[in-house]
Amino acid sequence: MYTDKLLPEFICYLLTEASEPGDRLPPLNQLSTELGVSVGKLREQMEIARTLGLVDASPRRGIVRTPYRFAPPVRLSLLTALSIDRHYFDAFSSLRIHLEVVYWHEAVVLLTPEDKCYLRTLIQRATEKLSQPRIQIPYPEHRELHMTIFGRLRNPFVLGLLEAYWDGYEAVELNTYADYRYLQEVWNYHERIVDAIEQEEYVLGRTLLIEHMQLIGGLGVGVDGAEQIGLAEAGVSSRQTDRSPDR
Repeated sequence: MYTDKLLPEFICYLLTEASEPGDRLPPLNQLSTELGVSVGKLREQMEIARTLGLVDASPRRGIVRTPYRFAPPVRLSLLTALSIDRHYFDAFSSLRIHLEVVYWHEAVVLLTPEDKCYLRTLIQRATEKLSQPRIQIPYPEHRELHMTIFGRLRNPFVLGLLEAYWDGYEAVELNTYADYRYLQEVWNYHERIVDAIEQEEYVLGRTLLIEHMQLIGGLGVGVDGAEQIGLAEAGVSSRQTDRSPDR
């Protein structure tokens, strides 16, 4: 297994000696003696490993190796950026748009019949929420629908970025947006996208996805990614469009 000499000692040990998720690590005082590193320094390095999503620690279970995920460090970095400037979400939203559009065909062909049934269930659950006398915002269904569509991708970096996007979506409180007309339009697109997936009309589904992405512009979020993709596929240069300088 490759390890970089620049990595902290604790992480190097973790990757070489506790390489399987679920493996338990010795107590830090034992590791301190074995690695020749102070307990205090190991605690600092363990916090880095926790931030990276490589370990979990509790008094009952001790230190346990967890499966690698790209989302935890990306989430932390994104939430930090949003605390500095909320408009960083616009840039991350553009990245997410490009990822979903580019990986659409690769993702949808991997979906199983069970996945497609689950997507239909999410549509039904969202419709029920929007039909209640007191409207409930189907945010969990929104996140789950998109993550299910792309959930079979064998690329932890793409999935990590998409997961982090939804955490950022919550951080800027877009999950609390309750304009009924907007929600109806969003879920109308979702239903048509799921219809296209079920009928294996994947080109149509991707077109609907791009159109659906542009709706978020109504919430004050930059949608340059979706607009530029749509223009490119229509064979129109951005120079031919009248776009305000603040977009």
